[in-house]
Amino acid sequence: MSSKILTVDDSKTIRMIVKKAFKSYDCILFEAENGVEGLASAAKDKPGLIILDITMPVMDGIEMLGKLKSESDLQDIPVIMLTAESGKDNVMQIVKMGVNDYMVKPFKGEQLIERVGKILKLAPAKAAEEEIDDPSKKYFSVDGNIQILVLPKKIERQTSVQVEGHLKNKIKEMATSGMNKLILDLLKVTETNVTLIKLIIFVIQYCQKSKIHIRVVSSPALSDELKEFAETSEIATSHSIEDAKATFK
Repeated sequence: MSSKILTVDDSKTIRMIVKKAFKSYDCILFEAENGVEGLASAAKDKPGLIILDITMPVMDGIEMLGKLKSESDLQDIPVIMLTAESGKDNVMQIVKMGVNDYMVKPFKGEQLIERVGKILKLAPAKAAEEEIDDPSKKYFSVDGNIQILVLPKKIERQTSVQVEGHLKNKIKEMATSGMNKLILDLLKVTETNVTLIKLIIFVIQYCQKSKIHIRVVSSPALSDELKEFAETSEIATSHSIEDAKATFK
């Protein structure tokens, strides 16, 4: 199962460093810009680790940490604190509040991974182009009465053509078996490009044309990126397979 990691920092640069650090690992990254957003994400997404900055607007990291530790269902989530100050008093304060570790900015991605590895067991990301007997199994699986279409981390033209071809065959199989629900899983996708956007639109439109009920799952970061494209700006997304399944009637 993928590790869920929440990074809370008002710096887009720091969030990008964190995101790149985990690129080679089987992780789902959630992002928040301040403590208020971070608390909401922690309560909803239940991450296995929170990487929390101290200095932020709206609600800083110290206040968010205090609120986390006061909530029975959130207090046991491990926290790595990021600080720009290495003074003894500053460090002692966050240690007393129950952080698992702290790092002084600036830091490198590999340093973060080393610290995280002491708290979480990180699994390497699965190869996107893994060779298996049935090529369609790289993308399709069945969960109960729902067909799941999982896209790899990067969508190139060849991948898009493969998915489109396999989708048409799967839709025919679904019609024969009486299945009419499909989830498009984008949680592994780490790079947004025009080919990805076109493929998402194709999958949605082909499912709608075939009278298949479709839901889309993506990370919060990718959801935000999709909103920047006119073609995908109105697509509703869930942040987990379970949330998507719950929206089917």
